[in-house]
Amino acid sequence: MALGIAYILALPIGWDREKTERSAGLRTFPLVAIAACGFLQAAETITQGSPEATARVVEGIITGIGFIGGGAILVVKSSVRGTATAASLWATGAIGVAVGLGTYDIALVISIVTFFTLRALTSLKPTPKTD
Repeated sequence: MALGIAYILALPIGWDREKTERSAGLRTFPLVAIAACGFLQAAETITQGSPEATARVVEGIITGIGFIGGGAILVVKSSVRGTATAASLWATGAIGVAVGLGTYDIALVISIVTFFTLRALTSLKPTPKTD
């Protein structure tokens, strides 16, 4: 059930990225969310009763997703591209972690805020200058 919720909460973010033809999209974002959730759930039997062990699993997930996000960032001439994709991948990982920890309300808020930020704030971003 939790894996399905993580998947569903990540779909709008993946859809947004896919719609705007970004490097990561409809397949990547739900996979990141269910993987983060799945790692926590899979480790639950060995981390049960140990907040320190759970924190180490979460730390590993955060690091791994940061590594994936880093791959989405490109330096082209004098500009950097992909930071919104990287940040939204990280947020999607947080959705999976939140669901995996049973804090569905936090996962829902992260999903809504991330989607809103990608959709609504794009129009406020200045267009890049071309030389």
